[in-house]
Amino acid sequence: MDVSIRVAAVRRRLAAGCAALLLVALASATSAGAAPSPSPSPWPPGAGDPGRLDPRITQIMQKPEYRHAQWGLLQTAPDDGRVLHSMFPGQFFIPGSTAKLFSVSGPWQTLGPDHRFVTPVYAVGERNGATLTGDLDLVAQGDLTMGGRTRPDGTVAYTDLDHTYADDFPGATLTPENPLAGIDQLARQVRDAGITRVDGDVIVDSRLFAPDPLLDPVPTPLIINDNLIDLLTTPGSRPGADARLDWRPKVAPYRVTSTVKTVGAGGPTNIAVTATDGGTRIRLSGTIAADAAPLLRVSPVADPASFGRTALIEALRRAGVRVTADATGPNPVARLPRTYEGRPRVAAYTSPPYEQYAKLILKVSHNLGANLGICLMAVATGSRRCEDGFPVLADFLDRAGVDRRQVQLADGRGGNPADRATPRAVVQMLAYWQRTPDARRFREALPVLGVDGLLAENCRNCPARGKVFAKTGAAVGADFLGDRLAVGAITIAGYLDKGGGRFDTFYAGVNGASTPTADVDGVEAIANDLAMIAAYLQESPV
Repeated sequence: MDVSIRVAAVRRRLAAGCAALLLVALASATSAGAAPSPSPSPWPPGAGDPGRLDPRITQIMQKPEYRHAQWGLLQTAPDDGRVLHSMFPGQFFIPGSTAKLFSVSGPWQTLGPDHRFVTPVYAVGERNGATLTGDLDLVAQGDLTMGGRTRPDGTVAYTDLDHTYADDFPGATLTPENPLAGIDQLARQVRDAGITRVDGDVIVDSRLFAPDPLLDPVPTPLIINDNLIDLLTTPGSRPGADARLDWRPKVAPYRVTSTVKTVGAGGPTNIAVTATDGGTRIRLSGTIAADAAPLLRVSPVADPASFGRTALIEALRRAGVRVTADATGPNPVARLPRTYEGRPRVAAYTSPPYEQYAKLILKVSHNLGANLGICLMAVATGSRRCEDGFPVLADFLDRAGVDRRQVQLADGRGGNPADRATPRAVVQMLAYWQRTPDARRFREALPVLGVDGLLAENCRNCPARGKVFAKTGAAVGADFLGDRLAVGAITIAGYLDKGGGRFDTFYAGVNGASTPTADVDGVEAIANDLAMIAAYLQESPV
């Protein structure tokens, strides 16, 4: 299953009368060969004989739900790029989250896999002993987690179904790490620097880049807990009792209340979340069954900079640093200096290497992190406009040998209706990594079939378990006319461990499928079909 398919979110937007997110599939098919290209094709003639496919794969493709759909497939050998299987390799397909193969590769090579984000705090004012008359300025650097997922060994924690998908799919869980860990560390460093009183303010400097509303979700220079409030409801001790509520991170002025009641075992679990007062007053209502597992919901942080300011003031107070400014309120950016040259740095939080963030983005299909990569590539050129990251990505694709005419991207996550990619371009991206020293690191950052990430629950007992490293993708909308879900695309792409150190590159995808009803289970079944196609490709002797 690829939880980048935000089915529940689509339903809510449609119910509210908003425009439908209906990513329709490409219906026109030309031939099983490559589309004509003005440049010489790197693929050998005659490639693309679907008749050589494992019969279990053709059986899947001939299911009734794919009667009006278009399949794409490409598998190549690692040594010479020899095509082993091919169906419509030069045709545009909706990529879904397989687009993250591009948007993660670009920052990986632009920043470097070992790049660490260093978020500093400067003392701006006059220091007299332990008192700072002036401000503490936290200069946001685009750190995706700010320590909120960092384990003691420096790796980034994730769960197979991430909390960012909690509103869309049951079973999302939290990592145990403190989402305020980086903020707390900065506060302790300020205290260790000898400052115990700040007669002034605390300000978050978010001038690194301007948030781009065309990227959804919108990246911000300071991100704490993915800019979300986690809301965990647990059944009460008996039917009729109030459900138990826990939430994090607890930062003023956010307040959370719940009227959720426990109902009998097997009863309905249906919890609604409403937010008012700029998102700071959150209320949960509904029911939870007595035998239900704890249910996670999330609510967005509307102003990440003001949220971070308050979080840091509260952390400073916990660390023994008194701040005279009110903890809540707007972030006073007008007080920021033009430069920090000559200002003492009194704290700094250093992130894990970018490779760890890439792993998080790819394993759980982290949409915010993928979009953030576009902004970070822009920053690498000195620009504050996220859109300037796309030329950086384009230049990288040219160097990587990816035919850029076969890729269309308007975001990093693969959720924009304009996004398209051919199987050939995706495989070219994958093949590039095999020619680099980071081949193994990139491959192991992908979900592993039957083991972890968004492929953890697929093929857990089949021979291909642990031998397919792949990113999944999906685009799904509501079909009101047919009272079902329109599956614009389900895709999967990555590497097949064929043994002996051989890793074939592959892509498989279907555009234009549909579910029999408006139930998300039908989408999961299609996603499982794609996972099984990958498994059968791995098991095939070819």
